[in-house]
Amino acid sequence: MAKVATRKTLKSAKKPARTKPAKAMAKARKGEAAKVKGATTRAKADAKASHGVLPQWTAAEIEEAFRRFEAANPEPKTELTYVNPFTLLVAVVLSAQATDAGVNKATPALFALADTPEKMAALGEDKVRDLIKTIGLFRTKAKNVVALSEILVHEHGGTVPHSREALEALPGVGRKTANVVLNTAFGEHTIAVDTHIFRVGNRTGLATGATPLEVEEKLERVIPGHYKRHAHHWLILHGRYTCIARKPLCEKCIIADLCKWPAKTVAN
Repeated sequence: MAKVATRKTLKSAKKPARTKPAKAMAKARKGEAAKVKGATTRAKADAKASHGVLPQWTAAEIEEAFRRFEAANPEPKTELTYVNPFTLLVAVVLSAQATDAGVNKATPALFALADTPEKMAALGEDKVRDLIKTIGLFRTKAKNVVALSEILVHEHGGTVPHSREALEALPGVGRKTANVVLNTAFGEHTIAVDTHIFRVGNRTGLATGATPLEVEEKLERVIPGHYKRHAHHWLILHGRYTCIARKPLCEKCIIADLCKWPAKTVAN
């Protein structure tokens, strides 16, 4: 028998009252920052941010944000351990879907035996695999490291190429890895958008986008030229230690007053 709608059921079907996340986003659309608590609020705010809902940063605000990053850390460095462009390339390839700390535990023994493409190719896939087996996807990564080493020896004279196209042609090397090598090893003004930078760009409103490439292209457009050399490292470190995924440390953030994210956390 079909149920007959009662006044009580009709009342319960009414549109729910605006929730905290909705209120936070309403304030965001007005350019206001709301300090609210809750994982749901943060998740909804992040989702809205990735679709470009947040207010735009002004050029003056962007300049000020990177001035603060520079003042706090004038010479930021990658946290991966390496000794030359080749070992940096290998370390970045190994870091895919792994932490820098995890990679750094395995690479000293590897680089002690093979710090050039010639030595790595001679070491062979089996030995490389044994040395990096603590890293996720180590079988595929060992195969790629040896294969790219052989290509560097035979096609690039045993050196790491300086062009994005040549780097991306190597096994296991995508746009992000190429950007890291170009920036860190060769000083190019590239920005490698990993999960941390993707989150910072979208969450703060500095560079929103649905894909890493969209975020990268927006960052390239808005970051002042005199800050581009170190922008990659400042943003990744900010995402890794301050603007973290689950509960960002807004109370410790040096750009909190500039950030457009509406769900800023409050200290307990």
